[in-house]
Amino acid sequence: MNQNPSPILVLFRQDLRITDNPALFHACKTSRPIIPLYILDDKSPGKWKMGAASKSWLHYSLKSLEESLVERGSQLFLYKGDTLEILQHLIEKYKATAIYWNHGYEPYWKKIEKKFKNLLPSSEGFKGSLLFEPTEIVNKQAEPFKVFTPFWRRCLEVLEIEPPLPAPPTISTKTIPTESLSSWKLPSSYPECLESSGIGEKAAHAKLQYFLRHAMATYAEDRDFPSLECTSKLSPHLHFGEISPRQVVYAAQKNAKFLSEVGWREFSYYQLSHFPDLPEKSWRPEFVHFPWKNNAHFLEKWQQGQTGYPIVDAGMRELKKTGIMHNRVRMIAASFLIKDLFIPWQTGADWFWQTLVDADLASNSSSWQWVAGCGFDAAPFFRVFNPILQSKKFDPEGLYIKQFVPELAHLSKTFIHEPWDKAPDYPKPLVNHEEARKKALESFKMLRTGPL
Repeated sequence: MNQNPSPILVLFRQDLRITDNPALFHACKTSRPIIPLYILDDKSPGKWKMGAASKSWLHYSLKSLEESLVERGSQLFLYKGDTLEILQHLIEKYKATAIYWNHGYEPYWKKIEKKFKNLLPSSEGFKGSLLFEPTEIVNKQAEPFKVFTPFWRRCLEVLEIEPPLPAPPTISTKTIPTESLSSWKLPSSYPECLESSGIGEKAAHAKLQYFLRHAMATYAEDRDFPSLECTSKLSPHLHFGEISPRQVVYAAQKNAKFLSEVGWREFSYYQLSHFPDLPEKSWRPEFVHFPWKNNAHFLEKWQQGQTGYPIVDAGMRELKKTGIMHNRVRMIAASFLIKDLFIPWQTGADWFWQTLVDADLASNSSSWQWVAGCGFDAAPFFRVFNPILQSKKFDPEGLYIKQFVPELAHLSKTFIHEPWDKAPDYPKPLVNHEEARKKALESFKMLRTGPL
C-alpha cells in the first residue's frame, strides 16, 4: 500500500468557497491528499488583470476561504506568477497526479485551461460558476441566441434545480510551502470604505438569507429604487464564487424576476464566450463610425461625481466610497457618459473595471454595450436616459442623493433633482441634457446603416 499517495492540485480562482464547489468536492472523493491552491496571475489576463477595487475584495475573500479550509484540517497555498509555470513546478516537485478546477470563461482562462491536460492528462474541469456551459444552450438552428428572452426561456426549459453539493467535512491535505497573503499588498485606496466582515462565503449566505426573508417578496416592484434595501447585494459574491448560481437559484427558485437577473449574468458569459472581443469591440460594427469625443475634463468630472446631475454624481460617489453602484444608477451614469458626454463606452467600462468590487469581465462588458446600444439584445441607441426624470422617478424624496451628495442634503424633494439655484457649492451641469440628447440622436442617424 502506498503510504504517500500523490496529491491532486485543486486550483481556486473565481470559486472561493467550499460548499457547492465541484472541483473540491470531486477531488476529495478520490481519497487522495489535495493541495488547495490560489495563483495570483497578473500576466495571463493581460489588459484585464484584476482592478484595484477587486484586489481589495480578493484579499478578504482569500482570508475567508483560508479559515474555512483550516476548520476542515486543510490550508490554502498561495503563489504569485504565471499559472502554467507554477503548476508545472508543483507537478514536478510534488508528483501531483491531476489538476482539478472549475471552468473560467474569460478568453485568457479558456486559453490556459486548454493546456491543463497537457500538463496532466488525468486533469478535470467542472462547471461551478454558471448554470450552463455556454455551448449547451442553442436555438432551433443550433446557433447561439442573440436575444435574452428566448435564451432564458430555453434555459428554464432545461434547468434542473438540484441541491447544491455539500462541503467536505474534512479535507486531507499535503502541506507545501506558501507565500503570505499580506506580502501581496492587495488592499488599495479603492474603495474608500470596505467592510471586511461582509466578504466571504459565510457573509454571502447571510446576505442571501436576509434577502429571502426581507426583500424578495417586493423585489420586482422595488429593485429600481436605490434608497431601498431591496436588492440581494450578491454580485461581488457571485463574481468571486463565494456563492454559486446554483445555490442562489435553489434558494430563490420561486421568484421569477430575481431568477431572470441570474439569467442576465448567464447571458453575459454566453455573449463573452461566443464573442471574445466583447470587452473591447462593439458587437454592432457600425458604431466604429460614431463621432466619439475623448474629453479628459468631462471624463474626470464624471469619475469624481461632479457632473452637475445629482443622480449621476451620487452613483459615482457611491462607487468611489463602497465599490458598488446600484444597478439602475449604473445605467443612468453609463448613459450620461456615452450619450451626453460622447465618451466611448469602453472608457466607462475601464473605469468600472478598476473601481467596482464586482468587476466582472462578462457582465461589465455586456452591460456597457447594452446601454450604448451596440451589443447583443441592446437597448436602442435612441433610448437616452434623462438624468433629471430618472432621478425624480426612482429617488423621488432624494434620499439616495442626500446619502452620497451631502452638499445637497439640505434641499427638499422639490429642488434636489435640479438644485443649481439653491446649492452654490454644487457644480453646474457639464452639458445641457436636452441639447446633448438631440446631438446624440443626430449623430446616430449618420451612422452607417445596420441592423439597429
